[in-house]
Amino acid sequence: MNTETIDLGHRTPQAEEVVRPTRATRDVVVRIEQVEKRFPVRRSWKDLVRHPLRREWHEVLRSVSIDVHRGEFFGLLGPNGAGKTTLFKALATLVAPDAGRIEVAGYDLRTDARSIRRVLCPVIADERSLNWRLSARENLRVFAGLYRLEARERTHEIGRVLEVVGLEEAAERPAGQFSSGMKQRLLIARALLARPEVLLLDEPTRSLDPVSARDFRRFLRDEVVGQQGCTVLLATHSADEAFGLCDRLAVLDRGRLVAQGTAADLASKARQSRYRIVVPRVQEHHAVQLLQAEGGVAFSRRNDVGSEWRSLEGNLPAGTEQAGQITRLLVGRGIDVGEVRRIDPSLADILERLVAEGAAA
Repeated sequence: MNTETIDLGHRTPQAEEVVRPTRATRDVVVRIEQVEKRFPVRRSWKDLVRHPLRREWHEVLRSVSIDVHRGEFFGLLGPNGAGKTTLFKALATLVAPDAGRIEVAGYDLRTDARSIRRVLCPVIADERSLNWRLSARENLRVFAGLYRLEARERTHEIGRVLEVVGLEEAAERPAGQFSSGMKQRLLIARALLARPEVLLLDEPTRSLDPVSARDFRRFLRDEVVGQQGCTVLLATHSADEAFGLCDRLAVLDRGRLVAQGTAADLASKARQSRYRIVVPRVQEHHAVQLLQAEGGVAFSRRNDVGSEWRSLEGNLPAGTEQAGQITRLLVGRGIDVGEVRRIDPSLADILERLVAEGAAA
């Protein structure tokens, strides 16, 4: 995302005179209504010569409508090419929608994009806006000038954001020596200098190790949202971020909004009734036959559990109640049952199920 086109100017008196939302809509800080966007399909030279007037279009966003509430952690999910990045670019005023309406903090994208740039800040992983030869404090001093903070404010604000992101002790180190997690925190600090109401985060933990990613998610929840009061829109491919961090989620597929709701509701909706049963190796064949003949369910061998046990997997549409029934059936017929548990779906499984349901609707 090219952040060079973003106006970093300090809010002017004229911007304060823009009409803000009514009390009834003030809780919604980002409103996306029936947004559509398409781009021309890249054509070969041969095709251009043969058909110079023909134009082909690729629809990237198709009537997408989403409301994000103040102080919310909102996640965007979807396979590659779903339209997440284009939607983020539209929110950041880097591209204009072909149809529909976008409002951020009461400002309309078409009539007051400058004000949106003052209340919304994108934070993109691995972006090149920081100078890695400068220290963290020097980088922030540069951006404080770009944000037109008054000289007497700069020292205080830079100290404040360094404390928020936990980089006070590393403030004089060159940013190029920072770990991936520290660089992410410095990017957040840069954004917080402008005191934005909304942050856009595009896969912020994709380059972090599991421990650093966990700590960074805790930092986002506790400090950025909890203490700073920012509203966060997060595009992610991480199940931990989607279901452990976000309040609500929206799922995009080929430009269409196929599902939207709380993280718990979407996980429950897409949950597969798939169960795992562990039985002794010598009783595996008998257990499979018994489940098919008397239990009415088909289980198949998946993998070994040690040298003496086998794992069987199958679908139980009735869930926990049916799992109890087949457990009693196996035990009653003399088969030892080492384990029975439901297999939680992965993020890929959930996305596949939600996308399939959205396509069928």
